[in-house]
Formats: sequence, C-alpha cells, structure tokens
Amino acid sequence: MASEATTIQVPGPHGVRDMRVSSPSRVLWPEAGVTKLQLAEYVIAVGEAFVLANGDRPVSLQRFPSGVDGEEFYSKNPPKGAPDFIRSAPVVYPSGRSHPQLVIDEPAAAVWAVQMNTITFHPWASRAGNSDNPDQFRIDLDPQPGTDFADATRVAVELRSVMAEAGLTAFVKTSGNRGLHVFAPIRPEHEFLVVRHAVIAACRELERRMPDAVTTSWWKEERGERIFLDFNQANRDRTMAGAYSPRPLPHAPVSTPLEWSELDGADPREFTVLTVPGRLAESGDPWQHFADDPGELGALLEWWERDLSNGLGELPFPPDFPKMPGEPPRVQPSRAKKP
Repeated sequence: MASEATTIQVPGPHGVRDMRVSSPSRVLWPEAGVTKLQLAEYVIAVGEAFVLANGDRPVSLQRFPSGVDGEEFYSKNPPKGAPDFIRSAPVVYPSGRSHPQLVIDEPAAAVWAVQMNTITFHPWASRAGNSDNPDQFRIDLDPQPGTDFADATRVAVELRSVMAEAGLTAFVKTSGNRGLHVFAPIRPEHEFLVVRHAVIAACRELERRMPDAVTTSWWKEERGERIFLDFNQANRDRTMAGAYSPRPLPHAPVSTPLEWSELDGADPREFTVLTVPGRLAESGDPWQHFADDPGELGALLEWWERDLSNGLGELPFPPDFPKMPGEPPRVQPSRAKKP
C-alpha cells in the first residue's frame, strides 16, 4: 500500500515549487498537536523572514524521525537525495577536517528539510562564501537554576548598552526556551577565534557591571543563580537555533526575533509554530534590517587586550576542541589538584 503523502506549493525567488511531504498527519509535537504538514506550512508562512535570517549560511539540521518525544540526530552533511536546487558549501571544523554543509537559499529548501524530519535549524555565524569569517556577533544568555526569562531580559538590556559602547547594533530573539540570544551584524574581517575574544571581552565587561546577575564561569558549580554568558557559542562549528526556527519542546516554541521595546514583559511560551506566522503577518519582522549596518570589532578587541594586560587570559573551550593556546586546564575546580 502506498504511503500517505501530499504535495504543497512553495513560493520562492525562482517561482513556485511543488514539494512532497510524506506522512503529513504524523504528530511531531504531541502536547501541542502539531503535525508534520503544519510544520511545513509554518515554514512557508515565515519563509521570507526565515531565509533572510538563516539563508546563505552553512546549516546543521536537528532531525526527529518520530517527533520531539523520540530519538534525534544532527545532519551536518547534505542528506542524500537532496533536490538539485539545494546547494552545499565547504566548511572547516575545529579538528581541521573539511566537509560540505547544507545551505538554504529559499523556503522550498527549508520545506525539504522538514520533509527530512528537521525540527530545528542551526545556521553558522558565517556566510557560505566566507565560512571562516563570521558576519554575526552572538551571545547566548542562558538562565541557570534559580533564574528565569525575566532575569535574562534585564541582562539583555544592559548587554545592548555594552555593545553600543563598542560600536555594535544589538538585536534580540528568544532562544525558544528560557533564554535569549543577542546578536549583532559585523564585518566579516576576523576568523572565529578573534570573534570569540571580542565576545569574551563584551561578556567580561557586562560581568563587571552586573556581578550578581551574570557570570562567565564555564563550570556549572561556579555559576550560582546567575545568567551564564555562553561565550563558547562564538566558536567555529558552534551554532544556536536560527531565527524563526522551531524547538523540540512540548509546546512547539519558536526562536522568535523581538523588538527591544517589547522585550520587557514578553512571554516566550506565546511564540509557537501556531502563533508566530500571525505575529509576523501583523507586526512584520523585527530583524528585517539586521544586516544593514554591520559593525567592527576594534573597540572590543582593545578591551580584550586590556583584560589580557590585567591578567585575564583565555577561557576554557568545549571538551571536543583540540587544546588551544593559553587555555586553562580542562578540569572542574572541585576536582583540580590543590597546589
């Protein structure tokens, strides 16, 4: 017996494409009752804004063949059977190995990824044609136990001021969970390690201003009830959920761009696969002009050098990275040998 399938029309820059969706009635989010077809329809509804935010970038796909309650895996290489209009771009991983990654250029490519059971899209901070040099400055505000989204909003507002002092225009979006992502457009003039140092400099400056509210401590045992400023998301091959990307949580949330004026009092649970298309149609895309005025990192790199001269050195890298120059020992403080 033939499997259940449907065909939907997806408008895009090259006209309308007919895209097949198999098992359209499969429920991906049981609690929210959202099906695979509804997810494909969501991607079409937000398609222009989605591609503007995530297009022309290497992207990893977080895939859930049985829905968000089942097993998941990541696809970094382009899956087999991709339509001929979907391209890939070579990237270099921290190990030094190079491999192609999928690039999304139009909404139909995102719908094809949904057909491949993708829930969350993880774009790189760099463009496909210059994947070594990020054109986005990113900081992940990660609430720790005892803190919440409201705490993250207060931190985000102060971080915006710090970034403005350094010459960067900050944009904000929900993470799709309890946190916030603060981004800024930058000129693609520096490779990932340099951008990471600029991110650390901004985080350390914010930590000096809000020592009881934020932390750059990599080790969880040292963070306390503060918002963790995840500087390691600035590393090569480290990605966050893209703008307008769904997340695999029970209520089908979406990582949603916000205006700064609406951040105070915002409820991230309100931004879902079912509600964001209406919001976008009514209010427009807060990130529509994200890339209009890219900034430079000169001021932040001066702050980095200042902190180095004051004895603040490199911070830990993720455990799967090769040992990096100047990096402190990769052992949590409670297990470190005492001098």
